[in-house]
Amino acid sequence: MPTADELLSAETVSTLARLLARAGSRRSAPALRARADALDGLTYSGRVGAVRDAVLADLPEDWPGFEAVVRTALADPAFEGWMTFPVNEAVAVRGLEVFEPGLALLHDLTSRLTAESAVRPFLRADPARALAVVRTWTDDPDPHVRRLASEGTRPRLPWAPQLPAFVADPRPALPVLDALYRDGSEYVRRSVSNHLNDISRDHPALAVETAARWLTGPTGTTDRVVRHGLRTLIKAGRPEALTLLGHSPDVPVTVRGPVLSTPRVAVGEYLVFDYAVTNTGTLPAELVVDYVVHHTKANGTRTPKVFKLLTRALAPGETLSGTKRHSFKPITTRRYHSGEHLVQLQVNGRVRGEAAFSLDAP
Repeated sequence: MPTADELLSAETVSTLARLLARAGSRRSAPALRARADALDGLTYSGRVGAVRDAVLADLPEDWPGFEAVVRTALADPAFEGWMTFPVNEAVAVRGLEVFEPGLALLHDLTSRLTAESAVRPFLRADPARALAVVRTWTDDPDPHVRRLASEGTRPRLPWAPQLPAFVADPRPALPVLDALYRDGSEYVRRSVSNHLNDISRDHPALAVETAARWLTGPTGTTDRVVRHGLRTLIKAGRPEALTLLGHSPDVPVTVRGPVLSTPRVAVGEYLVFDYAVTNTGTLPAELVVDYVVHHTKANGTRTPKVFKLLTRALAPGETLSGTKRHSFKPITTRRYHSGEHLVQLQVNGRVRGEAAFSLDAP
């Protein structure tokens, strides 16, 4: 994972200052030059905000003058990559006053990295007005622009402000996804899947209904788009999502395991278990096999976390077996507590076997 300095370094900001000064910024971009020497200790988001403010200070306050400098910079191939991210954020501040011209500039900027975060203030300020523009991007010849239409309207885009209106009701943005789920670019289709997955977190029935509609007229890529878009529901064992994808929760199988090789595990070590799944039916079985670790909390309660094992078809009478090593290496996103934990095997969303083990935490 790149560090904040690697993404938006002093050298990058100095280069941005030179480019904008050459493009017509006032007084040779003094705020940006000063900011390049004062980035230490700032997180990436802190750097973006600080550089954005410096761009706003250096560029003209009126929109025509501001836009002219940015468009002149766009003519230079060196104006690309992470240096454009805070410029996009500056466009979101200055362009909100003029709205459609601001979105038009983001349309042109997005191919240099992405403007997915910068379009969100427009969508928050006036969803209907912004969507009227964004929908026109779905047939743009540039895949970066088409992806921007899907990614920018995601209700819960990571590392960006949520869109409360679309969290509450994602249906206004569905025409964007309907136009793009069969897109010729995998880059665009992956964004559509992630957008559908966002919807599934708050409106699972709508996500499944949308996926089912797409599957009525599929192309060779539709199944993959839908599977990735419903991945959270599949891991959660939601029967409507599993059934849509051909993974019946009532599939006739027998399961052996999890059989633990390590009934006691210390933090930093591995939980090791064997498993076997046999298709006892007379037809091939489409299986999604996961395992669930129930982590014990400080108060003695447990919280489940689903992990993927495999997805495959099993012929009648066929047995699938294997060994899984699950790491308890310390991670920043989870705090481990000593006590009895639980691991379960889950086939097509239904728990088929479980075993308890002890975890020793420092």
